[in-house]
Amino acid sequence: MTVARQLAERILAPTFQDLPAEAVHWAKIGILDTVGVTIAGASEPCTAITAATPGIADTDGPALLFGLARRTSVLDAVLINGVASHALDYDDVNNQIGGHPSVPLVPAMFALADMVDTTGEDAIAAYVSGFEAETQLGLGVHYHHYAKGWHPTATLGIFGTVAVGARLLNLNVDQTTQALALAVSLASGVKANFGTMTKPLHIGHSLRNGVMAVLMARDGFTANEAAFEHRQGFFEVFNGADSYDASKIFDGWGTPWNVTDPGPSLKAYPCCGSTHGAIDCALALRHAHSPDLADIVKIDIRTDPKRLPHTDNPDPISGLGAKFSIQYVVARAFIDGAVRLGDFENAAYDDRGARDLMTKVSASVHPDMDDPTMDTYAAEVTITMNDGRKLSHRSGDVVLRGPGRPMDEAAMFAKFADCTQRQLPAETLRKLYNMLLQLETLRRLSAVTDCLAAV
Repeated sequence: MTVARQLAERILAPTFQDLPAEAVHWAKIGILDTVGVTIAGASEPCTAITAATPGIADTDGPALLFGLARRTSVLDAVLINGVASHALDYDDVNNQIGGHPSVPLVPAMFALADMVDTTGEDAIAAYVSGFEAETQLGLGVHYHHYAKGWHPTATLGIFGTVAVGARLLNLNVDQTTQALALAVSLASGVKANFGTMTKPLHIGHSLRNGVMAVLMARDGFTANEAAFEHRQGFFEVFNGADSYDASKIFDGWGTPWNVTDPGPSLKAYPCCGSTHGAIDCALALRHAHSPDLADIVKIDIRTDPKRLPHTDNPDPISGLGAKFSIQYVVARAFIDGAVRLGDFENAAYDDRGARDLMTKVSASVHPDMDDPTMDTYAAEVTITMNDGRKLSHRSGDVVLRGPGRPMDEAAMFAKFADCTQRQLPAETLRKLYNMLLQLETLRRLSAVTDCLAAV
């Protein structure tokens, strides 16, 4: 049996009633967080440029553009909402996919629910299946796939998008197999464009392609069912010989569901997750020692080598670039005692205080983390004071906020409010938040977009 067909059978198999309560809980958390960051990203320049491009969203349709209060076609909506969802790099993370698990799923879910009747239970089951598909594929191709330079949120996330679409549009196994095979030829996105508007475009483009594959396969469009394992197929072209193991994709499928372990890991800071361990260290040092910034001679950051190629950026030239500068975010943490959305707006990255402190920051590989079989977001930060004192802090291995270190409800609501308060009145914000936390009770998932459209 081909890889695509095995995936299709597993994607379509579980019902909402089959899911444990923990899987339902973490699916709702992932969906809630993604809605918040998508609304926040709707006002970003990359979203505005995408939405204004001739030929995109030129016609009316059923699907809502989050934060923009207008509707367009499903394909254009997932493109624009997909860009918005990743515009701030504030969306959740998962090491199995090697990227961001929820953004390939949630915009497709809501756009399709604006087109066809979908319940909250349907949506949660689709999310869990999509999450499992993209993360299990990650187990088969990483870490080579990531290290080679592919952006897995797009190159693997597209198959999560297909899973969501196949379930919500009631495709059968044959149709879903064809949609997955078609998506093999539509997968793209390279890490060279991290720190630019093209990174979130990867997500919008991938979502559009994934939903298009489902719609076309539903109507009989064909692809090579063996597109994954073919000698010129996904594994050989994206990875190459001896750098993947397709059997790992199906090991332990749903036992437990990956949405519960390791789950979607929420970001406490609106920047690349690979910087969060270092931020935690900087905040801990600031809290414990209150160092006079003028007395700091140097700041040494040491971390997993996989964290550095896209974050060792001592001279960011844009707000997006600053999200991928471990030097900037650590300097900002020492200066302000926090890292917030506003730190990446209005050229905050270029203010004199931040620039002066950034010149003292260096980033390198931690000797305890220089192991190709290890994948950690941990870091150790050491500051050297002008009197010779060295003050150090090492973060734990779990720095993001998932099942292993959950974000408490107050912090979760604070993040959601920070993301949405510029777009939504307080009453609507709270109503939307509560609706998403009780998603399984909705008879119509489109009640969520109706709530947003009424603003």
